[in-house]
Amino acid sequence: MHLCPSTASSKYVDVEDFVEMTKKFTEGIAYAPTLRTSGVDATGEEKTLSKSDGLQYPLHVIIEMKELLIDWASRAGVQWLSTIIPTQHVNALIFFFIISNLTIDLFAFVIPLLIFYLSFISMAICTLRVFKSSKGWENFSALTALLTRFEPSLDVEQAESNFGWNNMEQYLYFMISVFFTIFTFPVADKGWIPCSELSTVAIFFTAMSYMSLSPSAAAYARRALIIEVASSLCALTSRLPKEMAMARMLGHIFTTIPLGESLVLELSVPCVLYIYLFYFMARMRGFRGTYCFLVPYLVCFVWCEFSVVLLWNSTTIGLIRTCVAYFLFLFALPVLALGLMVMLLIQMVKWFLELELTKMLVTLAVCAVPVILRLWTRFSLSILNVFRSITHRGPVKLILLCITTVILLCGVYVYNAEGLKVYNSTITWQEYGTLCGPRAWQDRGMAQTQLFCSHLEGHRVTWTGIFRRIRVAEMENGAQSVINLLPVFMGDWLRCLYGEVYPKCEPQNNMSPLCRIKAFAKHQCHVKRFDSYRFEVTVGMPVDGVTQVDDPAGDILLMASYEFKQVLLNLDPGSMVEFSTKLEGKLGTKLPAFELKAIHCLDCSSSLVPEGRQVKIERNWRKTMLKAIKFAFDFFFAPFLCARISV
Repeated sequence: MHLCPSTASSKYVDVEDFVEMTKKFTEGIAYAPTLRTSGVDATGEEKTLSKSDGLQYPLHVIIEMKELLIDWASRAGVQWLSTIIPTQHVNALIFFFIISNLTIDLFAFVIPLLIFYLSFISMAICTLRVFKSSKGWENFSALTALLTRFEPSLDVEQAESNFGWNNMEQYLYFMISVFFTIFTFPVADKGWIPCSELSTVAIFFTAMSYMSLSPSAAAYARRALIIEVASSLCALTSRLPKEMAMARMLGHIFTTIPLGESLVLELSVPCVLYIYLFYFMARMRGFRGTYCFLVPYLVCFVWCEFSVVLLWNSTTIGLIRTCVAYFLFLFALPVLALGLMVMLLIQMVKWFLELELTKMLVTLAVCAVPVILRLWTRFSLSILNVFRSITHRGPVKLILLCITTVILLCGVYVYNAEGLKVYNSTITWQEYGTLCGPRAWQDRGMAQTQLFCSHLEGHRVTWTGIFRRIRVAEMENGAQSVINLLPVFMGDWLRCLYGEVYPKCEPQNNMSPLCRIKAFAKHQCHVKRFDSYRFEVTVGMPVDGVTQVDDPAGDILLMASYEFKQVLLNLDPGSMVEFSTKLEGKLGTKLPAFELKAIHCLDCSSSLVPEGRQVKIERNWRKTMLKAIKFAFDFFFAPFLCARISV
């Protein structure tokens, strides 16, 4: 007896192979059946067919030869262009320009958004794969029903458990992606996350994941959804007016049980419902329901919970905009495309009028030259080949690998970073001067004083002193560094494109600073607006002039970043300033240098000096991390477990 003829030839699957193949499929294992072939050499047949096709259709052969010649000529042309264009120099220029413009604030803005969007895309891909695998559950049900006719002793429940367990990989990737998404959502800038649009996408994937459940799991999912909705409604009753006391009891927390310093168990009606829901689904079939029912249902559950989170962060206008946008996308796509083209044309005209388009094209052209040449040489500009090479190991694995690498690198930095500190050490400047100043040098010598004063390292102090002078310690200009590496004619053009032209010096403005320096400048334009400075401020200890004598040997240096430029450049020598710093470095030496954390002028009358205390902007990385951990924990374990972390 033979079954399932695969082709017109003698390729068949016999009954034994079919039963064995079906048994392997129900266990989630790929099986390659032994096929009975006719013994004809398929390779030789293909060669014969190709030869006959070449003789029968000579035009096709000529077209293929033409394509091969074009491909060969394009490769040779690209190699010739790569020898003319200094791609290595262009790569170096791009690298230096990128490095010179990277800041901590840029990383703090870009990295959370990048991880969030990559994780969200990974969640969507995993959900689509789960939906696609739902066809496998249908095939499984049909094949197990057929297989019981051949082997009545087959344990269908055990086979279903094996099949579900062997298809857990996509659910594992989904849960990892969910963790990254939830972890970065409270940290990312909400202004760059379209919560209204993403909430509708989450609702769509909630419905899709529900439809992808296996038939046996779907039967329990309906009950689970009812319990979940009831729990959410009970939690919302806490927002009702106080007069509705009986209804508010459904969302009231009856008692809290501490489970450590940062973990609390909250007993309430929603808590009991959730515990019953997950225990009910997990205990099915001797607690094999954990991976048969609970894990597949978690995909639907997580999308539903995430859609609620996104809706909480949405606005009414945003939801209306989303509905209108989807309506236009479905029913007025040609009009929408025409409107987008008109808007793009208007924007391009604005860019061209403001010369922003020229700058953008120049930047993109310079950056694209080495990239295009590299892709053309390696992939022959085949978009399909490029995409396949990038996703050779699967897009989800690639995304998760990139996210994990970025989080590990950032985690090391956050672990070593300091949070916001209070500069209220009790040690005064006079005490420091007595222990580590000129008098101590005379008594013990400078080397002994340095060893002794190293015990004071780490004190965060706020002192008052006399401002003496300021100088520029360092000056950086990434654009200038890149332009200096280019040929003269190209550098002058880019300097005028990205920078500013020296003013026309008329008799009435001939004494302006730029006019005075213009006669000695080497170029017509400058890029000084990209300058970044680091200042060195000299501050002296205040004395009363009677019992104490002003001694410049006891002065200290404060290293100030660019953000203090406005206040420092407008201070007058002799002004009384209050500053905060951390004692570290070469304590006990002459003119020790400390990092300026905050400064405030106490007796400045100039309107150019900003009012109030100027503080160095420092991100509290640990607070941000704790905020993300608390949000993720509450998302996964609320309403029965709550993280008590002060952020």
